[in-house]
Amino acid sequence: MTFFSPPRRIETSIFTRLPDQFRKPRRTAWADANQGGREIDSFLEGPSFDRQGRLYITDIPYGRIFRVSAAGAWELVSEYDGWPNGLKIHRDGRVFITDYKRGIMLLDPASGKVTPYLETAASESFKGVNDLVFAPSGNLYFTDQGQTGMHDPTGRVWKLTPDGRLTCLLNTIPSPNGIVVDPEESFLLVAVTRANQIWRVPLPASGLTTKVGIFSHLHGGPGGPDGLALDSGGNLLVCHTGFGSIWRLSPLAEPLDRIVSCAGVGTTNLAFGGPERKSLFITESRTGTLLRAELETPGMPMFSHAS
Repeated sequence: MTFFSPPRRIETSIFTRLPDQFRKPRRTAWADANQGGREIDSFLEGPSFDRQGRLYITDIPYGRIFRVSAAGAWELVSEYDGWPNGLKIHRDGRVFITDYKRGIMLLDPASGKVTPYLETAASESFKGVNDLVFAPSGNLYFTDQGQTGMHDPTGRVWKLTPDGRLTCLLNTIPSPNGIVVDPEESFLLVAVTRANQIWRVPLPASGLTTKVGIFSHLHGGPGGPDGLALDSGGNLLVCHTGFGSIWRLSPLAEPLDRIVSCAGVGTTNLAFGGPERKSLFITESRTGTLLRAELETPGMPMFSHAS
């Protein structure tokens, strides 16, 4: 039975790859737990553009933050004791990092210094924070994934207000990963990796979390949905790691496009960039490359671009 028309296929190209000088394959504690113990030279995540059009990239197992120019040149900004995953840039220029090992961190892009911002919740450590997004109000939403999954559906979504109030919105998620918020801050969309689903989390004015539902079921496979992004038409773009595709879903979850990786199956995260925000940049983590696809609909402006 067919419910939707076949999605349009969109090809990608390799924009740039991690230079060889930064590649020294070896085993790490993070890879032992999350990559089957294989030797790896990097695991790229967290793409985010600053106002100068430079792309920031995290490298989880080696605690590295890179900055990539519009021409594709790589610069090591920071290397520290941590496992940085998600990265977003506040409109005041601060760079926020969800660090799996250490919580929410701040990066000074000028000096490369990384300092703690939020390490605990009520004196308890996080499970392992994954990704984050800013709402126009300044509220920060982030996922707390750890090793949760269908066997242990206790992953969490947190809200942190500009005045420092931390609230757990949801604590029953089997592996929360990528996260986006709509421009009106009326709902979140959360990638639930191990369930191969996207959940919709309403954000009522009362602050109570109710009527959480499934926005989309993805097909199975060795991975699941990872990084998320919204375009200006309200369509959701979903990195499907383990499959090597990015799905573009309408506001009603109809599959519109399949953006296909030309480099591998480790499509982990994505960000809109370019002069009109119509270029999609994708981290292909297994090969240490950045992919690029040209789209018709621009990405939704991020909080870092707000006036």
